[in-house]
Amino acid sequence: MTILGSIAAVTPLAAQPDEGVITDIEQGINDAFTPIADAVTSVVFWQVPLGDYSFPLIVLWLVAAAAIFTVYFNGVQFRSLGTSWALVRGRYSRSSDPGEVTHFQALASAVSGTVGLGNIAGVAVAVTVGGPGATFWMILAGLLGMCTKFVECTLGVRYREIHEDGTVTGGPFTYMPVAFERFGASASKIGVSIFAVALILFGALGGNAFQSNQTYAQAVEITGGEEGFLGSPLASLLFGIALALLVGVVILGGVQSIARVTSRLVPFMALLYVGACLLVILGNVTEVPDAFSAIITGAFNPEGVAGGMIGVLIVGFQRAAFSNEAGVGSAPIVHSAVKTKHPVSEGFVALLEPFIDTVIICTMTALTIIIAADSTDYEDRIGQSIDSAGGVTLTSRSFESFLPGFENVLTVAVALFAFSTLITWSYYTLKAWTTLVGRSRAKENAFKIIFCLFTALGAVVDLGSVLSFADAMLFVCAVFNLLACYLLLPKVREEMRSFLRGIRSGEIEEVPVEERATT
Repeated sequence: MTILGSIAAVTPLAAQPDEGVITDIEQGINDAFTPIADAVTSVVFWQVPLGDYSFPLIVLWLVAAAAIFTVYFNGVQFRSLGTSWALVRGRYSRSSDPGEVTHFQALASAVSGTVGLGNIAGVAVAVTVGGPGATFWMILAGLLGMCTKFVECTLGVRYREIHEDGTVTGGPFTYMPVAFERFGASASKIGVSIFAVALILFGALGGNAFQSNQTYAQAVEITGGEEGFLGSPLASLLFGIALALLVGVVILGGVQSIARVTSRLVPFMALLYVGACLLVILGNVTEVPDAFSAIITGAFNPEGVAGGMIGVLIVGFQRAAFSNEAGVGSAPIVHSAVKTKHPVSEGFVALLEPFIDTVIICTMTALTIIIAADSTDYEDRIGQSIDSAGGVTLTSRSFESFLPGFENVLTVAVALFAFSTLITWSYYTLKAWTTLVGRSRAKENAFKIIFCLFTALGAVVDLGSVLSFADAMLFVCAVFNLLACYLLLPKVREEMRSFLRGIRSGEIEEVPVEERATT
C-alpha cells in the first residue's frame, strides 16, 4: 500500500472520454470537494520550516514515536529476528489456539496492505529529490518503524475480542478504549469513532478505488493506450466490474479467505519483484560497492540537494513513513486475528513488516536505480522534484536497461500489489464499519457489497481531490493510534518480559510440528 499524495500521478489515470456523463461526474465531485480536501490536507500535513526545507509535522510524529519506542524497548527489533522467524514458523502456537489465522498468514495479509506502488514510484521520487543518500534515511526510518509495529500489534492481540462464532475484532478498536478511558467514556468513544471513520474514508478511496484505478491505467498502457481495446468508457466499466467480482469472491469468505489468498500472493509478488531487482544487482555486482558508497556519502554530504543533509534526511523519512504505515493502526487489525495465546508473539512477527517493505524491497529498488544511472537521466535530475508518474518511468527505465520487456513485468507487479491491497483493506474497513454500526451478517455483507461497488467505480472515475482528502485521513488515524500506544507502553513491556521469561524457563514449550499453526 502506498500513500496517495505520493503516487496519485502514477501513469495516466484510467483513460476516460473527453466529454460525457463520466467526465461531468468527475468534474462535479472534484470541484465540490477541492476546498474541503485543501483545508483538511493543509492541517494534517502542516509543514514545519527547517532551513531551506519544510517537514510535515505528521511525519515527525511517526518517526519520533518509532525512535522513542526503540529506546524504551532497548532496540528489541535488532535483538529478536531469530525469535520472530521462529514464531512465523509456528514454533510456539498451536492450530487449536484462539484466533482465525496463523502467524504467517497474518504477516502476509499485513504486508499485502503495505507493499505497493510506493516501492516502485516512491523510491524513485526519493532518490531523485534527495539523491542516493535518501535511501540511507529510508532504511533507518524503516528499522525504527519495526518497533512501532511491535508495539501496536502486541496491543492489538492483548485487547482483542473473540466472538462466539470464533471471529475476532482487535487492533485500535479495542485497545484505544482502554488507553483513553482515563479521559472519560465520551472522550474515548469520540476518539475511536474518529479513527474508524477516517479509516473507512481512506479504505474506500485510497485502499480501494485508487488501487482499481491504477490497475486499469497500467492495463491500458500496455494494450495500446487510449486507442487500444481497453481505452473506452465501456471497457473501463467492464474492467472495474470484473475486478470487483474477483475481490468479492475473496472477501465474502472473511479474514480466513483473505489470509489464504495473501499467504500465496505475497510470496509470489515479492519473489517476482525482488527477483527482477536481484537480476539487475547481481548482473552488475561490481557496481554495488559504488552504489552503497553513494548512498552513505549522499546521506551526510549530499550534492545538488536543497537543504543539504537535513533535506535528504526529510525526504528519506517521508518515503519510509509513507511506505510501511508503521503507527497508522491498520496492521494491528489483521494481526489481532492470529492464533496465539501470547499477545507479544504477534508483535515479534509484525516487526518484520517494515523490514520487508522498506529495508529490503525499497533498498533493492534504490540500488537498481543507482546502478542503472548511466542508462537513464537519473543523475542529471538529482535535487529536482518529480511526480510519481516520473518515478514509475524512472524505475521502469532502470529495469529496462538490463531487462528488456520489463514493462510487462511491472504491469503484473502493479496488478498484484493493487489486488492484495484491495482485499486487505476490505478487512480493515469492515472492522471499522462494525465498530460504528455493530456486528451482524447483514451489516457485514452490505458493507462488502458497497466496498466492491467502490472497486468498480475506481476503474471508471478519477477523483483527484477526493484522493488527497483520503490521504490525509490515513494520518488522522496515526494521531489517535500512537497516542494510545504511548499510554499503553507499560502493558507491552509487561507482555514482552513475561513471554521471554517463559521461553527461557521452559514454561512456554515448543509446539510439536504436527500441532503447529503454520501456513
